[in-house]
Amino acid sequence: MAKYPTLEAAERTEFGKGAARRLRRSWKIPAVIYGPETDPIHIALDILEFTAVVRNNGVNAVLEIDVAGEKHLTMVKNIDQNVLTLDIDHADLLAIKRGEKVEVEVPIVLEGEPADGTIAIQDADVLLVEADVLNIPEEISVSIEGLEVNTVVHASEVQMPGGVTLVADPETIIASISYPEPEEPEESEEEAAEEAEETDASEVEATEESDQSEES
Repeated sequence: MAKYPTLEAAERTEFGKGAARRLRRSWKIPAVIYGPETDPIHIALDILEFTAVVRNNGVNAVLEIDVAGEKHLTMVKNIDQNVLTLDIDHADLLAIKRGEKVEVEVPIVLEGEPADGTIAIQDADVLLVEADVLNIPEEISVSIEGLEVNTVVHASEVQMPGGVTLVADPETIIASISYPEPEEPEESEEEAAEEAEETDASEVEATEESDQSEES
């Protein structure tokens, strides 16, 4: 049986920015449980406990929420973070059922090294897939080992984990192999000094010409 964390939550009766600020001052964050067969349930979660769940279980974390003894199986669907501190400000939790399949975006991780003298450019960071709600992969590995220049890896070529189906456009480009851009040669100290002298000489000459024009 799949293991998932359980968090206790209190139902919220106050809403708005002021209520949210008061919650955060008490180390809680506002969240909502929603789903096609569930009326929205507005709750408050312990910010440290919830942050730990997201950090340890990934962006598609499955967790059980206990609201006054009533338990709800949910999946993290969206989180809002403070742009400066990256603290979680709000969370949307999707009500789910055991055995159902859901569409989720799973992070892509490139593995291996391309052919010598080439570099890999990752064009997609996530891949939309369908998976059992209790068996969502934390990441999808894509091998680029030994790939030659001008090779392009499409979503259709990615091997899906067991029980996972590709939903994204099969032609989505995951990664491409190319040559690194040539580095511009660094300017030597002597060349820099010569350029500075030429610039100074030009400025002096221009100043002298200007003075002569004014005198005439």
